[in-house]
Amino acid sequence: MPMDRGLVVFVLAAAVLVGFASASPVLSGSAFQGSTGSTGRSLLQAKKSCPVNFEFQNYTIITSKCKGPQFPPKECCDAFKEFACPFSDYINDESNDCASTMFSYINLYGKYPPGLFASECRDDKKGLSCAGVTQKETATANAGQQAQNSLLALIILAFGLVALLSH
Repeated sequence: MPMDRGLVVFVLAAAVLVGFASASPVLSGSAFQGSTGSTGRSLLQAKKSCPVNFEFQNYTIITSKCKGPQFPPKECCDAFKEFACPFSDYINDESNDCASTMFSYINLYGKYPPGLFASECRDDKKGLSCAGVTQKETATANAGQQAQNSLLALIILAFGLVALLSH
């Protein structure tokens, strides 16, 4: 059965458009902060993209417990740990942009003052300890990304079926 050239072009164009529509550019939070490491080289050292999609995480863990204008340190830090500890391996990896991306979304959804969690939440000189914090499965933590990928596949499949049935 010969394929219609118009059908092939239509399916490819639909796939490209869906791909562009699902892209979610994120401006890293570190772009708004001063240099905290070596001087002058940070622009030359590109970081890898974060493997965790923080766009679709559940931020109500933090926003329901950490409220202004006082932002009580114990409640805010406990909520922050509950949210962030499942991602600690990624957040602590300085070769990627997970920490800055996560803070960008926390500040976007919670409208927190800059540096709130960095200034209030410290267990020791190394940072926050995740000891005693219930860990989520990575699959649960990335459920939003999985849902987005499933939706994208469903949309592409639907376009393909419509294109096939219309000819």
